[in-house]
Amino acid sequence: MQPINRYAASAPTSPAPACLTRRALVGAAALVGLGGCAVFPDAGADSASDGVDPNRTVTIAMSPESEPAAGFDPLVSWGCGEHVHEPLIQSTLVVTDDAMNVTCDLATEFLCSDDGLVWTFTIRDDAVFSDGEPCTAEDVAFTVDRVAHGDTSQADLSMVDAAVALDDRTVELRLSRPHNALLYTLAVLGIVPAHAYGDGYGSAPIGSGRYLLERWDRGQQVVLTANPGYYGAAPAMERVVVVFMEEDAALAAVRAGEVDLAYTSPVRASEDVAGYELVAYDTVDSRGISLPTGPAGGTKVVDGDVAYDAGNAVTSDVAVRRAMVTGVDRAALIDEVLNGYGTVAYSVGDGMPWSSDDMRVECDAGAARRMLEEAGWLLGSDGVRARDGLRASIDLWYTAGDSARQAIAHAFADQMSELGIEVCPRGASWDEIYLHQYASPVLWGWGSNAPIEVYELHHSKGWGNYACYESDAVDAWLDAALAQPELTDSYDLWKRAMWDGTEGVAPQGAATWCWLANVDHLYWKREGLDVAEQKPHPHGHGWSVVNNVDRWSWA
Repeated sequence: MQPINRYAASAPTSPAPACLTRRALVGAAALVGLGGCAVFPDAGADSASDGVDPNRTVTIAMSPESEPAAGFDPLVSWGCGEHVHEPLIQSTLVVTDDAMNVTCDLATEFLCSDDGLVWTFTIRDDAVFSDGEPCTAEDVAFTVDRVAHGDTSQADLSMVDAAVALDDRTVELRLSRPHNALLYTLAVLGIVPAHAYGDGYGSAPIGSGRYLLERWDRGQQVVLTANPGYYGAAPAMERVVVVFMEEDAALAAVRAGEVDLAYTSPVRASEDVAGYELVAYDTVDSRGISLPTGPAGGTKVVDGDVAYDAGNAVTSDVAVRRAMVTGVDRAALIDEVLNGYGTVAYSVGDGMPWSSDDMRVECDAGAARRMLEEAGWLLGSDGVRARDGLRASIDLWYTAGDSARQAIAHAFADQMSELGIEVCPRGASWDEIYLHQYASPVLWGWGSNAPIEVYELHHSKGWGNYACYESDAVDAWLDAALAQPELTDSYDLWKRAMWDGTEGVAPQGAATWCWLANVDHLYWKREGLDVAEQKPHPHGHGWSVVNNVDRWSWA
């Protein structure tokens, strides 16, 4: 066995309470409103009567979409799926730190076999569920097995053949294929109790994590309180209140001083609210356009029996794809559409340890025009290039309900028109977009604190290979990256899949995606609230902002 990570699991000393002044907020019970609206307390209300220090309480406004429809059940979608985050109520075997290193949580150490097929975790002996029962290897095996072989979870552990508890403190995960990215899934997969899991668990979860679910008023709010039986450092923030409201209502709550942190969008960034500051958190929430690489008239079969149209007569020419990737002015687009709240994107997961510098490309419209000219795409009298009677005209699909994506799509179209490429934005529902996902460019949102999307968007068999690009060399690099027992040994292999000096998906290679921007996540934050160091936020506003809420404090 080859050691991957060893971690002393003794609980650190609990931090001193942050008892610093701010406006007192009442306890969570007072937030329950009528008609689906949250009713906030008077400024002078006191929550000390229920035993919670108001200076160790925080109230956060999240979008209604952040409310977990199935409740706080890790075996469905709590903590996992498209918008990943730490589950708070449940422990996880491992966690990622601020630098995205994998460290231990419920596990005290973990090891991987030389062939990458067996992962062994040693479980700490001081973890107990909130019902008083010990958390053991059997609970870990139960959780992983239900995810790997069940049909409800949005987490992917399909590579796990068996999860076996060797004793109370040791669990083995036996894989069908090497897949070190499972560690990133385990970092957000909450462990549930085998003895108490069943129907209704999501509404009344039993966990061994930092917080307990005090109450859940569907459609309105969730209240979490510090778990007194937690094995780690006692949370500095004793009570966390999350209210669900649309963006306009969230801003109104900020203006009224009724919430301490509230999500917002760039269009409201120019507001000035007394007592609050606008904060922007770095993300890997990437916006990018898939560029089909095959000729028009093809077919893509998914799940063995669902056939989609595939291929595009224009983007199948690599010169067009390279010109688009080279000719787009990402910085101007961010200034125009996002009011400057974003960073240029060259790949999915920029800035992560596995991201490749070879994906970077500076905007050069002149070079893009030359690429098109040399490939025979000549400018017509209508301002659109053509070759052999085929106009350089493509549809660009985006979700109609997303105003930011709509603006990005139209701004991109304006820039491409300067190159002589006609881009026609098409707003639609996802149901309609999916019909075109392999035949037309689509404006997607991706990004997670894991390299798995690098694999899925670029491997020939990846579920996100919308470009339908197939390369034995790229596949080999990606497969080799997943097979490394040491995570750090995989980083260079992920990068080589983008460009190995001869082949890859980078702009100088196949140019399968045109990445545009990593959108900042914007929040109104009450002055005096310290949210500690935030890890890069993955795709989607929501629970990822409270990954470290146990370390927040008031000044």
